[in-house]
Formats: sequence, structure tokens, C-alpha cells
Amino acid sequence: MRTIRIHLDQPLSVSAEIALPAQAAEHVGRVLRMNAGDPLTVFNGDGSDYDATIVALGKRDLRVRIDAKLPVQNESPLPLTLAQGVARGEKMDLIVQKATELGAVRIVPLLTERSEVKLDPARAEKRLAHWRAVAASACEQCGRARLPEITPAQPLAGWLAGLADDGALRLALLPEGARSARELRFGAAGGLLVIGPEGGLGERDIDALTRTGFEGLRLGPRILRTETAGLAAMAALQALHGDG
Repeated sequence: MRTIRIHLDQPLSVSAEIALPAQAAEHVGRVLRMNAGDPLTVFNGDGSDYDATIVALGKRDLRVRIDAKLPVQNESPLPLTLAQGVARGEKMDLIVQKATELGAVRIVPLLTERSEVKLDPARAEKRLAHWRAVAASACEQCGRARLPEITPAQPLAGWLAGLADDGALRLALLPEGARSARELRFGAAGGLLVIGPEGGLGERDIDALTRTGFEGLRLGPRILRTETAGLAAMAALQALHGDG
């Protein structure tokens, strides 16, 4: 039987009764047609699932009781940050969704030399909230109990300037990259993976990445679209060095 998992952005504790937010309540009550007494799972990103039971169901209110806390151990042993050149429209939604499913611990939307997407402050804030909701929905589906961090969109140069020297392997996906996924060796800090936008990484981008210790990673002889590239690279790295 399919497990219904609902993300709630609030503290959770055993024996507590809580009201689901309106959108979640409508999904559970009207879309899924669940009833009082039915079980479901809620989580808030703290690394645990919480078994719950619907205790009250009204036209505008759905309340659940938290019955048990169950730690979830399905995070990848390879922590990967995907630094993605912001792609247009639904492409970016797809990237966020699938990177979450593939275990990314952090997603950094980047504005690069050839970025086609322009974000004013108001639009950037709305897109960030949307991407975080996409990631939460992906966690509901794939069973993760920890949400990836999604940072505000930022210029590549600013992100590079703020990077910590924590030992993470620094990689940029480039057709002419010298390193193959199989030969890499990751430490406890995992890796940073930079993917260009639709137009790819420009010469200034590549120069800045090289100067800050990034190495070129190659996947094969074919050029991949931006919405394919990062996901293919993450899947390969997880299979070779993480979940696999």
C-alpha cells in the first residue's frame, strides 16, 4: 500500500495534535479522499518520519495526531552540492526535483556569463520559494526525510568568493574535462558540481572556476543539455562513489 507522506514546515512531537496547512489538508481530504482514522506520514526535514493518524476531518480543517517518530537512514554517504546555472522555466523545476531525488544536500542556482534568465529581487524571491516547494514535494515522493538546502540565486563570482576551504572536491562539468567520474576520490566533505546554463559556461566562468581549484569533469563524447548534464553527472557519481 502506498505511503502518503506530507511535508510540514513546523516542529513535530509524538502525541501532539496538529492542523495541516490548507493546501496539504485539501490534498489529503479532497484529492486523496482520506478519512478520519486513516494513517499517513508527516515529516519536517529533521531526519525522521512521523507516523500519524487523521483524527478530525472537516470542510476547512484536518487534524492529525502524531503517533511515533521513526528515524530515516536513506541519505547518501556522498554529500554533493549541485551548483546549477539557472535554466529557463520548467527546466529548472525538473533539475531541482531530480537532484533532490538523487540525494543532493545543497542546490545553488547560479547566474553565469551566458545566463539567459534575469531575476529582479522580487522575482528571485518568488522563484526561491517555488524551488524549495518543488524540493519538498520531491522529498515526499522519494522518501527523504531531510530537505536539500536551496540558496538564493547568486552570481558565480560571489559564490566562488564565499566558498569554504573544507576539502570538498571541486568539479565543473565540461566536454573537454580532464577527469573521469570513475577515477575521482572523495573525502568526507563530498563534492561541489558546477553545471552551466543553456549556453554553457563561458571563458570567464571557466577561468574563475580554474583559479578557485575546480577541475573539469567529463562524462562522455556527447554534449548534454543543461537539464540533463547535472542529473547524469550526479547519478554517475552516486553509483560509483555514493549510493552504489
